[in-house]
Formats: sequence, structure tokens, C-alpha cells
Amino acid sequence: MILQSFSNIFKIADLRKRVLFTIMILGIERIGTHVVTPGIDTAVLAEGFRNLQGTLFGLYDLFAGGAFKKAAIFGLGIMPYISASIIIQLLGAVFPYFQKLQKEGDEGRKKITQFTRYGTLGISAAQAAGVAFFLQSIQISDGRLAVPDPGIGFVLMTVLSMTSGTMLIMWLGEQIDDRGIGNGISLIIFIGIIAQLPSALNQEFIQFSSGQRGLLTEFALIALAFGIIYVVVLLTQGTRKIPVQYAKRVVGRKVYGGVNTHFPMKVLTAGVMPIIFAQALMFVPQTMLTFLPESDFTGYVQSLFSYDSWFYWIFYFFVIVFFTYFYTAIALNPVDVADNLKKQGGFIPGVRPGKKTSEFLDNILTRITLPASVFLGLIAIVPAMLAKWFGIPFSLASFFGGTGLLIIVGVALDFLQQVESQLFERHYDGFMKSGAIKSRRA
Repeated sequence: MILQSFSNIFKIADLRKRVLFTIMILGIERIGTHVVTPGIDTAVLAEGFRNLQGTLFGLYDLFAGGAFKKAAIFGLGIMPYISASIIIQLLGAVFPYFQKLQKEGDEGRKKITQFTRYGTLGISAAQAAGVAFFLQSIQISDGRLAVPDPGIGFVLMTVLSMTSGTMLIMWLGEQIDDRGIGNGISLIIFIGIIAQLPSALNQEFIQFSSGQRGLLTEFALIALAFGIIYVVVLLTQGTRKIPVQYAKRVVGRKVYGGVNTHFPMKVLTAGVMPIIFAQALMFVPQTMLTFLPESDFTGYVQSLFSYDSWFYWIFYFFVIVFFTYFYTAIALNPVDVADNLKKQGGFIPGVRPGKKTSEFLDNILTRITLPASVFLGLIAIVPAMLAKWFGIPFSLASFFGGTGLLIIVGVALDFLQQVESQLFERHYDGFMKSGAIKSRRA
């Protein structure tokens, strides 16, 4: 069934071109993760990064698809773009000018995109400078430096290389949006995380074959992984159906409306974006600390934002809850939904059209978003707990929950839904026996 569905993709010329174009762009992105920034001793760098897998630097490397630990030109990944998007959206919630742009349709989106690009450029340059200073500080036990010739020349070269790399990744993501299929930025993060799965599985196999982990423990880990994935899929696909009725309208000799249907309100309206936004924000303190001289204060702050500290877990949890509500408010506006229902002659049984409808929808949205945000916060810190309490390597623990798993599941489902919609439009079978992914049923 699945093989038949994949073969159907290549029977449709337009869909085939989009899929192949997307694969080509993702391939280019993976090539860039292996192009090392000039002026670095890669052997010393690899030695210096061995002890950073369970830290925020290791987590950043997960988002960058393994490019950060190689100091590649794509080492910053797409996180500066996400950070810039967060800033622009926060400005839209505060300043009327940005609120106006968000309501101006295509022209407003173009200006917001332009501001986001400028913000990405500035954030990339600042982060690249921080990375350059960090790389210059790496020294292994025999005294060798990761940067044999440190100085302003290396810093400028690193800023130029990595900033250009981030801007290129941003452009590649936009090309997928325009000419490929799926969300370009999400797919780039997705492919970067998936690329590290073989290495993580190899590490686990080495531990099992060497007797460090027993067979029962391995089965327990596999069961835990599938259980978490199952729950993540349920949450991602879960919807609350709001009953809607449409009044009959007579236009000429035809009668329109008079039907009963429902408005599907997703439990996790914000999707995977809150956890990506929260993770981007959590990188800020570590980046800023690289510009400050070492002291007791900076050491204390760094320990607070260490990936295995309780403070980091609690702070990260509440940041995710906040961004879940914030992005939900942006993605679904109850006032707009109520106005559209009223214009189309629709109403919710027992609820007055207009303001009462928007208040009713807002109340439901608030209640279903709470458990979704709490779940996101809890699942985000699962890898850190497994790594700290059970000694599971961080590279593998990241696939048992957290940002990596949520992105993999969310992006994969979104991609499949877009492919299925293309198949159904042309009367081809989809990936599910029922003919549609559950969340798309009407």
C-alpha cells in the first residue's frame, strides 16, 4: 500500500518535480554542513567537542545537522532566522505598525519577510562572532589550539563565512516553499536531525554489544520510544470538533446552506513552532556569555543554563507554555473565525453570532491549549532526564522526546498531508487505507 502510494507520487508530473526539487535542495544543504570554515584544525576541533554532547552546544549541533561541531559554513543552521522571526512576531504584538503589516495581506507579508531577513543577517553576524571567539578558546590536553592562527582575521572570516551560510540556508528554505513541497525551514531542521540518527544508533549498538546495556533494557528503551511517538502523534493529530450550522439562503432559483457540519479546532494549533521558538530563545544566554570575560558570575549563570540543570528544565518548560499560547493566538484568531462564520451564514448551535461566538471559541481554544502546552513542556525535557539519570548518550536520548522528536513527527505528518492533498486532487490513493490522514477528515 505504501509502496503503491510512493509510486503514485512519480506518476504526477507537477508533484514529481516538486518532490525531486525538494530532495535536491535538502541535498545541497547537507553538502554545506561538511564545508569547514577556513583557519580551523579539524582534528583538534573534534577532540574538543567530544565533551560537549550533553550541553547546549550539543543541542545546537542537533539543530544544525552536525554542522556546528565541524565549524562548517552552515554551522549556525537556521536558528538565527527563527530568532529573527520570533522578534518580528513579538513586535507585532506590541507595536501597531507591525500589527498593521500583519493584516495587509501579501504586501504586508513581503515587508515582514524583508525585516526578518535583515534581522537574520544581524543575529547571524553576532552569533558567528561569538562562535569565532568560542573556537579560539578550544584547546586540548597537548596544548594544541583548534584555531592555529587566532585573531581579528579569523573572526572576520568566520563571521563572513557563517553569516553567508545562514543566509543561503534561509534562501534554500524559501525555494522549497515556492517550488517544492512542505515547509522549507522545518524540512531543513528535520533532515539535519534525521542525518544524526545512524550515528546515534551505532553508539547504542556499541554499548549493547560491549555489555554495557542489557537486552531487557534495550527492549524497554524501544517500547518507551514507540510509546512517546504514539502519544506525540495523537496530540499532533487531535482535534476538537465544533458543530456549525448554516442557514438556508435562496439566490434566484437555488437554495444554498441548510447543512450541519463542524469546525475542526486542533488541540495543538501551534504545531511544532513553540518548541522551536523556545529553543532558539534558550540559546541566547549561552551566546551572550561568549562575549563576556570569565568570572564567578558568568560561571554561575552558565551553570544555571546548563542543559542538565533543574533551573534550565523549569525555565524551558514555562517558555514553551508561553510560546504555545502566543503562537496559537497568531495562528488562529477567534474573532476572525466568528466574523467569517457570520458572513457565510453559519452559527454554532446555542451561541449568538459575532462577539459571543468569538468568546465561545476563545474559551475552548484556551482550555485545549493548556494540556497541549504542558505536554510540550514535559516532552521537551525528557532527553535531558534520560541522559542525566539513566546514562543514555545525548545523541540517542534526543530521539526519545524533546525538540528533535517533535520536529520529526510534526514535519513528517505535515509533509505527508501536503503530498496526500496533491494525490487526492488527482484521484490517487494516499498513504492511509482510509484514504486520508485522520486530521484532514471533514
